[in-house]
Amino acid sequence: MEKGYLTFTRANEPRSKILLLLIVVLLSCAFAFNKPYHFPARNAHLALQRCRSLKQAPGPPPNFHRRRQSDRFAPGTKPTLIRNAMIWTGLNNGTKTVHGDILLDKGLIMGVGHFGTASYGSDLTVIDARGRWVTPGIVDIHSHLGDAPSPALDGAEDDNSIKGTILPWMRSLDGLNTHDDSYALSISGGVTTSLVLPGSADAIGGQAYVIKLRKTAERSPSSMLLEPPYQINASEPWDASLPPRWRHMKHACGENPSRVYSATRMDTIWAFREAYNKATQIMKQQDEYCSKVEAGDLQGLGDFPEDLQWESLVDVLRGKVKVNIHCYEAVDLDGLVRLSNEFKFPIAAFHHASETYLTPELLKRAYDKPPAIALFATNARYKRESYRGSEFAPRILAENGFTVLMKSDHPVLDSRHLLYEAQQAHYYGLPENLALAAITSNSAEVMGMGHRIGHVRKGWDADLVIWDSHPLALGATPIQVFIDGISQLESPYISDKPPAFQKSPKVPNFDKETQLTLEYDGLPPLRSIQGAEIVVFTNVSNIFVRSSGTVREIYSATAIAGGVVVSRNGRLTCTGDQSTCLTDAVLGSDSEPFFVDLKGGSIEPALTSYGAPLGLEHINQEPSTNDGFAFEPLSHRVPKILGGSIVRAVDGLLFDTRDALYAYRAGVTTGITAPSHYGFFFGLGTAFSTGASHKLENGAVVQEVTALHTAIGFDDTPSVSTQIATLRKLLMTPPEGPAGVWFRKVSEGSLTLVVEVHNADVIATLLNLKGEVEAAKSSQIKLTISGANEAHLLAEYLGKAKVGVLLFPRPFPTTWDRRRIAPGPPLSSNAVQKLMAHNVTVGLMIAEIWEARNLPFDVAWTSLDVNGTLSKEEAFTLGSVNVEKLLGAELEAQDADLVAREFTGKDMLFQGRAVGILSPRRGVVELF
Repeated sequence: MEKGYLTFTRANEPRSKILLLLIVVLLSCAFAFNKPYHFPARNAHLALQRCRSLKQAPGPPPNFHRRRQSDRFAPGTKPTLIRNAMIWTGLNNGTKTVHGDILLDKGLIMGVGHFGTASYGSDLTVIDARGRWVTPGIVDIHSHLGDAPSPALDGAEDDNSIKGTILPWMRSLDGLNTHDDSYALSISGGVTTSLVLPGSADAIGGQAYVIKLRKTAERSPSSMLLEPPYQINASEPWDASLPPRWRHMKHACGENPSRVYSATRMDTIWAFREAYNKATQIMKQQDEYCSKVEAGDLQGLGDFPEDLQWESLVDVLRGKVKVNIHCYEAVDLDGLVRLSNEFKFPIAAFHHASETYLTPELLKRAYDKPPAIALFATNARYKRESYRGSEFAPRILAENGFTVLMKSDHPVLDSRHLLYEAQQAHYYGLPENLALAAITSNSAEVMGMGHRIGHVRKGWDADLVIWDSHPLALGATPIQVFIDGISQLESPYISDKPPAFQKSPKVPNFDKETQLTLEYDGLPPLRSIQGAEIVVFTNVSNIFVRSSGTVREIYSATAIAGGVVVSRNGRLTCTGDQSTCLTDAVLGSDSEPFFVDLKGGSIEPALTSYGAPLGLEHINQEPSTNDGFAFEPLSHRVPKILGGSIVRAVDGLLFDTRDALYAYRAGVTTGITAPSHYGFFFGLGTAFSTGASHKLENGAVVQEVTALHTAIGFDDTPSVSTQIATLRKLLMTPPEGPAGVWFRKVSEGSLTLVVEVHNADVIATLLNLKGEVEAAKSSQIKLTISGANEAHLLAEYLGKAKVGVLLFPRPFPTTWDRRRIAPGPPLSSNAVQKLMAHNVTVGLMIAEIWEARNLPFDVAWTSLDVNGTLSKEEAFTLGSVNVEKLLGAELEAQDADLVAREFTGKDMLFQGRAVGILSPRRGVVELF
């Protein structure tokens, strides 16, 4: 045997065969790894198809408008013919209206024109619109319906993740609660479609989804979706020959991410850039992969490069995602415009966007095309970045060529009243066609759904609203709503409106105010011009004044020229015709009169605001600008130095706040406010002039102490029964010291007690407590319930107990204790109507300080909702003498402020612009 050779015996033969086989396998593997890898033909085809799909633009398939049935059609839905309607189609930039019929079938609009009924037979439901307006269903571009459901409960708050500032993989669909009370309420306001966005805690909050609000047979969130992306579940294949559907994503910048993550704007922008850089790297890997696939170079190709966490952000870079950005002021708008250009992605819309009207040229530099702008109408100044928000922003932006949208940010604003945002935008100058388009056709287009919603047009979804009046007339209410051709209101409660409300409302001219807003960088001077000693108002149609605790009309013009009102130092000295008032005996010769033409307008009582801390705040979310909060004595230790003292709102009054001045210019000249508080508290309210410059000015403080205020709530640490027990003790056995003095006044019936409470059970307990104290003290307690969402359930008992109620004009089931609301038309009668039917004194209140300026609208709207049961005089009391009476404010009628208001239309309370304030108590006439 030679060295180096192997020899085998028979005993070793099996082992040698195994060894040889192993060597062959290893050599084969080595050879295989060195051979080129070839995709199977099918895999190569799929890879090519995948790569081609990356270049497809989102949108409907080419044959979409040839469909015979909606993908959302509910079997069994009968066809409907709406006849004799005034139709706002949304076409021609919102300028095309037609008078005719609309045929609905299979979830679609089958035609707009004039139709017979024979082909449908008895299956056809025919509705005579009687010349009323029909519009597309309202489309809300910014909502948190379902993700922030109402009433708010800890188990279902899913609009924000706070697991990191960059979260593009989060999806609002995964938190969409089908049991939100707001769905039915929003439908009753005409809302049919909403874009449900994640919240704004994060820089990138996640993916958003479009939903239709109607109930479905499946009762699932997924069944509410409108055109969800095909890749909603990545494990399911989709037909790559179809164009992709639009996706949606939420970004946020500015104060919110900074506050949540204790960061700065620099941190947020870097987080954006880092995330987009990551997505860009993945996109480049995909593009390189696809270049090889398209070249047929499949050697060593491997799997398509993707990452589930980042795939949606890669789609943003590919232009397949509608990016909606919460962003307020110039510094943040500039940062996001630069980001869009750095990473080359389009912005669908900036939301909130308080300073966009000041920076149009900046916005025009955004990548690809200028974004749309989604705004509130008058909701502003609640935080620093919203301080320059303007009611003229929609008009200014439209004049600069931008697409203007109005949104709710539900539940920030109740999306049921999104139409009201469009009405206000129109009032302040946005053209009629654009105001309606801002909540229908333009919102649908920006949402990427304009091919099927937002228009009344053949082949579009059968989402329509029949209105009881012109949709831009204040208080316009649906009498029927259709979603996918299905009527949504079973037995609508309809209020009759005057014929004038079927016409487009006339609006004031705000050209001067708009120009000043731009000139002063969003902070125009709000101080009025003090008029002459003698001011003469001409062409006056009506005069209403306070008298004996109510309001009455003292003059109504019979001549076309109208009447004359002469005021000297804020007091009326003559009312009548020219021959009576324009004489030397009335005018005198000591001062030159100043003439103001009211153009057929009126002199009327000024209004009084209550409910929000007006006069105690400049910017709600900036503590250094506010009075602060009173101590909560049941949960927090009250400093010993306070002893038995009591907090007085008058001591914390802040004058010259912009919200107070806006209210003054709107004819809301008195504010009544209680100390700001959390939970159970007690303190003394005060009344002040919203137009005063400081506390020492003549007439600035109208009444130092008005009433004793407290609050009973369910979300506080001490139980409700503990709070009631505390109140009982304070009333039955008032303590020694200053606080005891005021509680003793309540028990004796000389001071009003105002209790902030919503729940009917607690209100009932308070009525019993009132009876206990009265029996023990042999007195009549003056009790007012404030807030009172559920007070209508106890209307009879409140009337018998002589307990008055202060209500929000548009109730909302914010929390569990507020859920049993009387929503008002078209779902029910109005709570005001129910309470007044039992002789309950009712006043209106507001929730936030920016709402004070809108109190005239609130009063007018409420008077329309009660179906003609209120006279004009009674309507005025809801925002004036009733509020004062219920809050213990004792204003002498002869000293009460009056408002001079221009005319805009018959039967339309407060629609005219306030042009002056006559203030006897301050001895001035102030003109705007």
